[in-house]
Amino acid sequence: MPSTAQPAPTAITSDDYAARMARVVNDALDVGLAGVIVTPGPDLVWLTGYRPPITERLTMLVFSPDQEPTLLVPLLERRDAEEAEGAALVSIVDWMDGTDPYEAARPLLRPDGQFGISDSAWAMHMIGLEQTLPHSSYRALSECLPMLRAVKDVSELARLEAAGAAADAVYDEIVRVRFAGRRETDVAADLAGLLRYHGHEQVDFTVVGSGPNGANPHHEAGDRLIEPGDTVVLDFGGLMFGYGSDTTRTVSVGEARPEVREVHEIVRRAQQAAVDAVRPGVACQDIDRVARKVITEAGYGDHFIHRTGHGIGVTTHEPPYIVEGEGQLLVPGMCFSIEPGIYLAGRFGVRIEDIVTVTGTGVQRLNNTSRALRIVE
Repeated sequence: MPSTAQPAPTAITSDDYAARMARVVNDALDVGLAGVIVTPGPDLVWLTGYRPPITERLTMLVFSPDQEPTLLVPLLERRDAEEAEGAALVSIVDWMDGTDPYEAARPLLRPDGQFGISDSAWAMHMIGLEQTLPHSSYRALSECLPMLRAVKDVSELARLEAAGAAADAVYDEIVRVRFAGRRETDVAADLAGLLRYHGHEQVDFTVVGSGPNGANPHHEAGDRLIEPGDTVVLDFGGLMFGYGSDTTRTVSVGEARPEVREVHEIVRRAQQAAVDAVRPGVACQDIDRVARKVITEAGYGDHFIHRTGHGIGVTTHEPPYIVEGEGQLLVPGMCFSIEPGIYLAGRFGVRIEDIVTVTGTGVQRLNNTSRALRIVE
């Protein structure tokens, strides 16, 4: 079968990066921060396109309302930083091995300021900043600016749609391979190969939970031989054009038992009800409640043991989170998973997952393969 890999969507431009940087400063002012500190990880990639090595050497991008964005880097990594897509929009300052990087950071930060800092910041760097600036304080970006990357622009949506279509193509092929008599790791390797074949540059996970292993939502594919009659949870995804895919389907190796069909239908109805509830102005937690209500009323509430969904973008897990207690209202451009499940310990599990995006009037699925229980060999 020919690959469905697509040409790259329109490039992310300097104007896109500039708009993102401006949003950071404005959002920081709105919540009373003196500035924002971005360390290596998804926030830095989203803002500049720069992917430095994540090591003990301090790298940080600083935003504050009274100075231009400034990227502090180790001297030996300066050239790479200067070649990043958004580098022209920031001032680059370096520090050399053998000197104190926190002293180099001191002029970039208000001594008594409260700063938002990337969740991926190392504790040693936080401690170093606090020791150098003892009157400063820090808040996790996921707490103070949780929606920073949550609303996707047109270019981001195009990437997520392409990644979703590629994941659909992978599912359409994986259900044609033989399952019975093979190890979970064999099927996982097939999934990884198909993700790359259909355009993914990075494979993040290939969950293959057969039989009782399917009752563990994050089961690592192992050496268990898949047997006729097994229910198998397939959860796979990664990055394509820098943006994530994540989809789950549950299949049966040979004819499914009546109990499996019953549980699968409950999960399918819960997932459909939650998708149907997505529209602007609805709270994230209300989507979780809709899915949970279907499963609880069917008598399996205690077996739905995780949130209903998570955001997706330059990482496969990010805000918004579709979970009880999250009052954030949905707005157009948000993208997240809807993935209810039922897990019967020692027996089997069922999960169905699609990525969706909030539109101006409702919802669009980014995964479109059948959600019916598929019979495989």
